[in-house]
Amino acid sequence: MKEQLVTKKILNWYDLNKRSLPWRKNVSQQKRQYYTLVSEFMLQQTQVVTVIPYFKRFIKNVPDLKSLSGVQNKKLLKLWEGLGYYSRAKNLKKTAQIVTKNFKGKIPDSFADLISLPGIGNYTASAILAIAFNKPYIPLDGNIERVLKRYLYLKKKKDIQKDNLIKKKSIFGISSRPSDYAQALMELGALICKPTNPSCYKCPISNKCMAFKKKDFYLKKNNKKNIDKYFLLKVFKKDQRYLLIKNTKFNFLKNLTIFPMEELSQPKNFNENLNIKLSNMNMNIKIQYSKNIRKFHTPYWVDEKKLDNYVLPSFTKKIVKYLEKN
Repeated sequence: MKEQLVTKKILNWYDLNKRSLPWRKNVSQQKRQYYTLVSEFMLQQTQVVTVIPYFKRFIKNVPDLKSLSGVQNKKLLKLWEGLGYYSRAKNLKKTAQIVTKNFKGKIPDSFADLISLPGIGNYTASAILAIAFNKPYIPLDGNIERVLKRYLYLKKKKDIQKDNLIKKKSIFGISSRPSDYAQALMELGALICKPTNPSCYKCPISNKCMAFKKKDFYLKKNNKKNIDKYFLLKVFKKDQRYLLIKNTKFNFLKNLTIFPMEELSQPKNFNENLNIKLSNMNMNIKIQYSKNIRKFHTPYWVDEKKLDNYVLPSFTKKIVKYLEKN
């Protein structure tokens, strides 16, 4: 396969500059596929530097697909604690169970089969096929999008739509080393073509980059608007312990442990105590203290001094820390 000059340059740069990441270790093909599956789930909406320690701990405790399919939910969520977006962990386990049952314990190597699995969309399926199975896919993550937008100087709203970016990525060509090439493009965006202050003088393709020629590196984005929501959060405290409940009410943090709370619609004279951003939601929270312990379904008492002993989302920990300071 004859490779384009741009492809060669990017691969040569990658061979000299790639990071040593735990999921890139030289392991068996089966382990590589498992490592890719776990890392790609963790990397959804989370930066590499954050994921590294979580990945290492996860692999140490859940070393293969079989153990993942049978891991206890409490252990799974404890290993995931702090990464956020807990539905990813639950979908990862469901995927392992389906693969164990329906695919003889082997992660499928077809796009159609992969996207049929829980938590796997177009991007994750493409990433797994490229990285784990060495197939000629270029997964369009935020890093590669950034390189593409600058390289072709895409500024108009129609130009930066996802469908158009998917078409335009063919400019990068294909490689005889698909696994390395997909990771090389991601690495180029992460290490060189950064959101601010890109290191163009180190970039292997800057001589053909339109943004570099124009000295205009601003990135046009399809911004998602944050939704303002208002909540009344109720605090019940007894003997240095807080009452928490299992969240069966809200779509966010589903089935996780939170403080009792209710959403308020267009409240008047709302004096918030704190503000927390969760996904695309701007949560304005007012705290109400109460001594009357009502009957709650699945009440759960936690000691303020022993938070690490419990499986709690970061959201709940932030509330406890705020209460302790105030």
